[in-house]
Amino acid sequence: MGTGFRFQGRYSNVNFNSAIAQACEILHEADRVFSLYKPESPLSQLAAGKTSVAQCPPEVNQVWDECERWEKITDGWFSPFTAERTFDPSGLVKAWAARNAANALVQAGISDFTLNAGGDVLVADGASGELDWRVALAKPVSIAAEGAGALAVVDLTGSKYRAVATSGSAERGSHIWSPKSNVDPAKSMVQVSVIAKDLVEADVWATAAFAEGPNSLARIDAIPDLEALAILSDGQIAATPGFMKLVLKN
Repeated sequence: MGTGFRFQGRYSNVNFNSAIAQACEILHEADRVFSLYKPESPLSQLAAGKTSVAQCPPEVNQVWDECERWEKITDGWFSPFTAERTFDPSGLVKAWAARNAANALVQAGISDFTLNAGGDVLVADGASGELDWRVALAKPVSIAAEGAGALAVVDLTGSKYRAVATSGSAERGSHIWSPKSNVDPAKSMVQVSVIAKDLVEADVWATAAFAEGPNSLARIDAIPDLEALAILSDGQIAATPGFMKLVLKN
């Protein structure tokens, strides 16, 4: 998927090595199936018109259905189809695979961990470290830039939230399209971070919010258990009231 995944935590389970191997295999399998950078992947074959969804592995149909469901929930601001009508579920599948990998660890009896999936963070219910519950939000510049660093830190301790996802143009440029207009979303918004109870929910809404632009903050504010912070193209910061309550003050 062109990004890194990092598990960090504590364990006393003698089956740790096999559990982490299984979790990582889930991520590798998702990459083999869904990568549009690999011409031999089922999704690349589907995009090239060389196969059908029915002929693809069953998880392609699962993700297709999930994308359709989220397209309805976000009023069309999340869409897995590019302007060329290519099926590209990148705004969902990374978090979907990461959540599956995390669930595999939990099922193996390991629940004291966090997962960083290319900047999107999942905190497991059993995470025991104070810092496990604090998630730094990067400044809207490349991590290689001179001014890179943390913009803010949110503290999820004692909250219902377990996931933080960010979408923006700092690392990959204008790679998010607007499914409901011809305007480049990067012209109005540079970055948006979403806090949710679930990693897929956070990732999808971050993608949808970036595609919609500043108006997405009011939409997210009206949804229970969802918060967001956006960096606008003019440098202003906008956020839902609940988000600011989670920002670490010291």
